[in-house]
Amino acid sequence: MITSLVVTIVGTDRPGLVSAVSDKAAEFGANWADSLMANLAGQFAGILLLQVPSRNADMLVAALKELDTANLHVAIARGTAAVAPQKPSRRIKLDLVGQDRPGIIHNISSELAKHGVSIEKLQTRISSGAMSGEQMFHMQATLVVPTIVSEDALRAALEGLANEMMVDVSLDDPREVG
Repeated sequence: MITSLVVTIVGTDRPGLVSAVSDKAAEFGANWADSLMANLAGQFAGILLLQVPSRNADMLVAALKELDTANLHVAIARGTAAVAPQKPSRRIKLDLVGQDRPGIIHNISSELAKHGVSIEKLQTRISSGAMSGEQMFHMQATLVVPTIVSEDALRAALEGLANEMMVDVSLDDPREVG
């Protein structure tokens, strides 16, 4: 049997952080199945999915916890075998660009929640505007939208919010999920 471990690491960025985690994973025969990692303001943050033979899972957890120091924080959660049945849904990409200001993610995520939409993946960044030099906020998200939610209604709600916030949004590529 295989045990899934979801591991998060956060610490001062330095060479060897990923290597330290991958050394432990390899030592116990774990497969590095999925990950997202980034340096944010000098802090290295990562979340990863390790799939390890169940007989080695507790030993791997203990070994990973040894990496938890004053300069590196490690948190581990076991994946659950029982996954709730998914309602029929589709994935839609959301792109947003606008002048940076506090509250953009809050406003968008609140509107999505009102429609029963989950955010499966979210990436944001700030850049300088080409012409103005002002800070521009960029957001890309993969949304899981229940099929009972009209794409037109969702689009209208997000476009209305975008007008209020003075940002541009686009939705595209609906794909059936389940």
